[in-house]
Amino acid sequence: METAEQIKEVVRQKYSAIAEQPYDGPVDTNGCCGPTSCCGPSSQGPEMVANVAIDMTVGYDELKGYVAEADLGLGCGLPTQFAQIKPGDVVVDLGSGAGNDCFVARAETGETGRVIGLDMTPAMIDRARKNAKALGFTNVEFVYGDIEDMPLPNNLANVVVSNCVMNLVPDKQKAVAETFRILIPGGHFSISDIVLKGELPAGLQLDAELYVGCVSGAIQKSEYLKLVQESGFTNIVVQKEREIVLPDDVLRNYLSAEEIADYRQQDKGSPAWGIYSVTVFAQKPEGEAKAACCPPGCCN
Repeated sequence: METAEQIKEVVRQKYSAIAEQPYDGPVDTNGCCGPTSCCGPSSQGPEMVANVAIDMTVGYDELKGYVAEADLGLGCGLPTQFAQIKPGDVVVDLGSGAGNDCFVARAETGETGRVIGLDMTPAMIDRARKNAKALGFTNVEFVYGDIEDMPLPNNLANVVVSNCVMNLVPDKQKAVAETFRILIPGGHFSISDIVLKGELPAGLQLDAELYVGCVSGAIQKSEYLKLVQESGFTNIVVQKEREIVLPDDVLRNYLSAEEIADYRQQDKGSPAWGIYSVTVFAQKPEGEAKAACCPPGCCN
């Protein structure tokens, strides 16, 4: 199994390749695995992948602030639609890519607000900054950094959003703790992610290429929600959930024909295993800043 740093490097390389592709009209495939991403073998060897797409996304077209040039088809939900962003809010987007969710968030927070995109892929940061400059946005910025160790101050954001990125992070507990840290007391997040129900087949679970495709990096839904709760968040709500169906072209690399048939025919009421997109809301308690304060006399 790859180490955390090896996984991050695989993710960085794949998303760099996506970021460096020229814009050629709105994407039409999608999910974490787009046409230049990571969901199947190619003639270049098992570590390279080609045009096999796992359909995870939902359309942004009708959302205010949507910018087609910034939509690389890498999400699995619409977190900004559920994020309850208000005018003047400070919003942080974790794994901001080319800026898609940041620009939608800006339409909600307005000129008086501030939007910060965080990404660990320099090529994505460059592309997002070019998009923001072309749009003339002065209150949207993009910062290079790791979600497990964010270069952002405590109690910064009213709202945190993220779209199909947390499942790519090896240390999810640390990432959720960092999300808690940067939120103001009473602030909240709305995060779209991939989660599992049941035991994912071994091949799917271990493959680093599918980690970049947001599948093998996912954890159980129950574990995901427990992690959020244990990090101190309250008012946890699953705002949306839908099943992700893997295409046969992907499954054939990991499962026998019999196993694929079992997957297709399993009882959807209680499947042996399944992959789901969820959008989760959670809030940082109002009194958290006081609770974290030092002894009497040091806090004004």
